[in-house]
Amino acid sequence: MKNFRTAVVAASTFLASTIPLSAIAVELNLMISDVDKKAGVVEDFAKRYSEANPDVTINLNLVAYNVIREQLAGQLEAKTGPDLAFVTNLGGLHQYYVDLTPHVDADAWEEAYGDVLPWYRAGNPGGIYAFHTEMTVTGPYVNLTMFEEAEVDVPAPGATWDDWAEATQKVMDATGSYAGMIMDRSGHRMAGPAMSYGAKYFDADGKLLVDKGYETFAQKMVDWHESGLMPADIWPAVSGSKYANGNEMFFNEDVPFYMSGSWNIGNVQENVGDKFDWTVVPVPCGPAGCGVMPGGAGLVAFDQTENAQEAAKFVAWMGEYDQAREWYSRTYAIPAHAKIQAEGIKYTDFDAVEAVSEGLNLFAAGAAKAAKETPQAFQLQGSPVGFVMYNATVEFVSGVMNGDLEMGEAMERIKAKLAEDAN
Repeated sequence: MKNFRTAVVAASTFLASTIPLSAIAVELNLMISDVDKKAGVVEDFAKRYSEANPDVTINLNLVAYNVIREQLAGQLEAKTGPDLAFVTNLGGLHQYYVDLTPHVDADAWEEAYGDVLPWYRAGNPGGIYAFHTEMTVTGPYVNLTMFEEAEVDVPAPGATWDDWAEATQKVMDATGSYAGMIMDRSGHRMAGPAMSYGAKYFDADGKLLVDKGYETFAQKMVDWHESGLMPADIWPAVSGSKYANGNEMFFNEDVPFYMSGSWNIGNVQENVGDKFDWTVVPVPCGPAGCGVMPGGAGLVAFDQTENAQEAAKFVAWMGEYDQAREWYSRTYAIPAHAKIQAEGIKYTDFDAVEAVSEGLNLFAAGAAKAAKETPQAFQLQGSPVGFVMYNATVEFVSGVMNGDLEMGEAMERIKAKLAEDAN
């Protein structure tokens, strides 16, 4: 893991010659993973903010995503964490967030971001705790060139997971590709498909559970890995609850189908280039529907540092309409801001290829559909203990793939983990 820091200081040459070092009153540490290539855009906004606020310096601390996912909570508990971070465990870190209310027009923020603000409150009433930097939706990317070379038809919208398994197996056989389908090693990524098979994720009392629908799709994942349709390099090969993505295998044409999500679309465009034709397709379905997981990332300020209020001011500034619209446009993100959603964004004006613009529209439609068909997806995303379920999923389902556990044992281990840490 590489940790390196990029100092973001506005007009550095001018300031160095005209402002004494003692005038630089605040230095903010912003932790970000650059897995989706957004750090350069963050740096630009940080420079602009420092130009308007020359007593504030913002340093970008670039880390691997697993550092944010697995180590940030411990750092915050020990009061050694950063001032700011882009987080995905939205409700789980609630106790450390700074309330932005003193720095924003609360009514305007409720109107703009009301659909996602509850995710950061973790069941607590009131408060504004984040600028939701992207609304995300899980879904697949498909290598059209591989399907064409294999002379296999791309399954139509509404096709099932079994339909896609059959089609990608044919592509794999015809092209000699390494695998047919790949999915990020993430319980979040598996949740939507599991809901397609009837997984409820919550009981009547709002406690997390595993049920027959969850187990049914988990077994499909195990079977696909056993047959070689899914590669051993991602889920079985990584230990514990660690996250791993399938980017490189998709970029290198090792696999024609990649279950990831909307946040990755700019990364796909940049890394695929003109190597092959690709598209976003509707998520496959099961007997209980076509489940997707909403979510995203948010920029938050933490209350563990002496610069908490200055950090909160930067978050508040980023979430204002003008900055938010530019941010969503340049990062190819589905906007969480209601007015910007209604206005729409023409991503091709920001160097996006047509496949990106079309893909984002398809992802957004998937989110709207999920809100109606699988409300438990939104409940899970906002749960402060959702990551307990996600982590238990990858740890114990992978144990079945590796032959260390039987499926029944894995389900019991997950239930025990939920009872211990979540319920």
